[in-house]
Amino acid sequence: MVKRTLGEVSPECRRRLITHYGSEAAEWLDEAPALLDRAAERWKLTLGGYHDAGHASVIATADTVDGRPLLLKAWTDLTRFRNEVTALRLWAGGAAAGVVEAADDLAVAALEMIGGRPGGSERPAREFQTVAAALHGLHTFGRRQRRPLDLPTLATYLHQEVRPRVRRRLKAVDVGPSRDLVDVLLPELMALEEDDGRTTVLHTDLYRENVLFDWLGHPRLIDPLPMVGDAAFDWAFWTVYYDLGHGTDTRLAAAVRISRIPVPVLAPWCRALALDGLLYYLETGDPRAPRMADVLAWLSAPTPGNRS
Repeated sequence: MVKRTLGEVSPECRRRLITHYGSEAAEWLDEAPALLDRAAERWKLTLGGYHDAGHASVIATADTVDGRPLLLKAWTDLTRFRNEVTALRLWAGGAAAGVVEAADDLAVAALEMIGGRPGGSERPAREFQTVAAALHGLHTFGRRQRRPLDLPTLATYLHQEVRPRVRRRLKAVDVGPSRDLVDVLLPELMALEEDDGRTTVLHTDLYRENVLFDWLGHPRLIDPLPMVGDAAFDWAFWTVYYDLGHGTDTRLAAAVRISRIPVPVLAPWCRALALDGLLYYLETGDPRAPRMADVLAWLSAPTPGNRS
């Protein structure tokens, strides 16, 4: 008999989404299993079980009638659903997860399961190099887009979110030994300017867990928070955050080589993102704060050369 209900989401999933979205997410979490049930019935899928991952959605495994494995993803934020599906469809044929089905009325999508299992296949030895090439390919897809996309812009994000929260956190947290460096870098963050020639559709959330690998060792990017803006942002995010404190120099070198954005142009973007991250980690008591402080110091050296 076809399994028609998944039961309640796990306490861990509930905690993550309420932490991310606030208490208003609780009611939606009660409805999420029914949304997944309706989507599975509509698309004639057999539900498996929950894939307990992520901070902004509820995910379950499913199979098509011919046995193809998929992931069903339900978003509590309708705008985030629309933006993510828009970007993934734009990147169709590139190094991103494929959208098999999407239901605007449910804010649920059926997505390709990378590597045939949740979490994808094994990571290859030349991970950084292959991911850098994949990111460059997605940016190329984005630059070919000629019609306006209803996506947020990086300019708005920097102006309305990043710079105000950096100013606020500087008043609220003790940056300790990093104070002199932070004071030097703050004007650089405020003066960042985009290059229109590098405008594309950005992923903007290039943590390592958002890059999976298929059976052939090819990277596939998932869970974008897409914006339209300067590709330097994505390269800087990947350099700093992909594996915080490990291989920063290797990623920076790969980013410069593949994107052809010179170090003097890319490094300020890296420092800006690292500064924003350091202040967030300090404000929230995150144990990664010392690691981020080391990365920021390395990025601020006259000639970054030590492995970070």
